[in-house]
Amino acid sequence: MEEFSIQPIAYIHSDFDEKFGIPRQSGLIDELEATIVFEPKYRNEEALRGIEGFSHLWLIWQFSRAVRKDWSPTVRPPRLGGNERMGVFATRSPFRPNALGLSAVRLKSVEHDPENGTVLRVCGADLLNGTPIFDIKPYVPYADCIPGALSGFAPAGWERRLEVAIADEIAQKIPNDKFAALKGVLAQDPRPSYQDDPDRVYGMTFAGMNVKFVVSDGILTVTEVN
Repeated sequence: MEEFSIQPIAYIHSDFDEKFGIPRQSGLIDELEATIVFEPKYRNEEALRGIEGFSHLWLIWQFSRAVRKDWSPTVRPPRLGGNERMGVFATRSPFRPNALGLSAVRLKSVEHDPENGTVLRVCGADLLNGTPIFDIKPYVPYADCIPGALSGFAPAGWERRLEVAIADEIAQKIPNDKFAALKGVLAQDPRPSYQDDPDRVYGMTFAGMNVKFVVSDGILTVTEVN
């Protein structure tokens, strides 16, 4: 079988050092900010000429912690509770033959970093910190937005929304510039869809913090932040 070789052009720096807590899709939490840092070979301002004119970008990247030598034709989508199998090409599962991901993000700014050259600040990314990016393309609304498109077993509006409660003494431990993003992540309910134990204490890392919480009757209560 013919093989092709591609290499990362950049890596993303995000607030997620582990999979748990990452939004299930891109664009759900605009307060999430990340930085795209190009590899030295591609650290050329000319390659970004005109990009400021686009409000959103497509990122083509790799599920770098889900790369496998083998693959399965079916997977268990979390949206279906992990109990029903669907064809891998009918899902966005990370466990795919080439482990590639596609995300639409908002371009916040193009900045010059003394150490890394020109970098892209983006919002709404659903990528793990250190994820390799293989390509960046502009989002073009007239072609990329398709009114009336069907979403199969993943209908719009399915995402669970929780009320988030954070006591003042705990909120004080959260940096001001990370508070809205963290609250948005928690409101999306990071738990697996098949878990609903009000006595279970969940934990996730975000922006260098260890956040613990419980969920009961639609309310997520943060119990500890370290």
